Amino acid sequence: MNASTLPRDPRSLPPDVRLLKRGERFLEPDVYVLDVDGRPAVVKDYGRYRRTPLSLPARLLVRREARVLDRLRGWRHAPALLGTIGGLALGIEFIPGQTLGEVALDAGSHVFQQLRGAVASLHAAGITHNDLHPANVLVAGSTPVLIDFASAMRTPRWLRWLPLARELRRSDLANVAKMRQRLTGQGPSAREAELLAPPRWVDAIRLGWKRVYRRLKRG
Repeated sequence: MNASTLPRDPRSLPPDVRLLKRGERFLEPDVYVLDVDGRPAVVKDYGRYRRTPLSLPARLLVRREARVLDRLRGWRHAPALLGTIGGLALGIEFIPGQTLGEVALDAGSHVFQQLRGAVASLHAAGITHNDLHPANVLVAGSTPVLIDFASAMRTPRWLRWLPLARELRRSDLANVAKMRQRLTGQGPSAREAELLAPPRWVDAIRLGWKRVYRRLKRG
């Protein structure tokens, strides 16, 4: 992909470009679908941050997500990386399917069995997703595909058993269990709930943050 394939102004897209999401929040890209070499591609475009102080973190987000997707090249549970454009946009494979929240699922759905296996496989490769929710899981046919790796982290093998790395993996799997319960009504087993329960130090950090947040709100 190259910069000439991008609309000049993502805020006023031409008719042949389909907007999926307009970036409104902090460091959130415009996301749209356009035709690249005769096939649809998804573009995550941070171009509105060009020549601003946020250009550098936006470029780092593009670079990090591209590296993760390149590492996952050929894995059926992630879209293929097509390339980066101008440092501030990322082109990825368009996955035809529905989000996990839009698919009719039953309590014994094999989609969640595949999803849990996919997340475990991701962790085995030293990668945590860190933003798993129904909108970030597409179901193509019957295969779950993880999208939006902007928050993903790669951990070197020698650091994978540090408490923070373990917590990120636990959080990914806990989010899968929460999605399954929310969408199918099937809660975790007692053993699974025990394994996925946050450690005490995480609860302590959350409690401390809530106290600070309340004080900030009170002024």
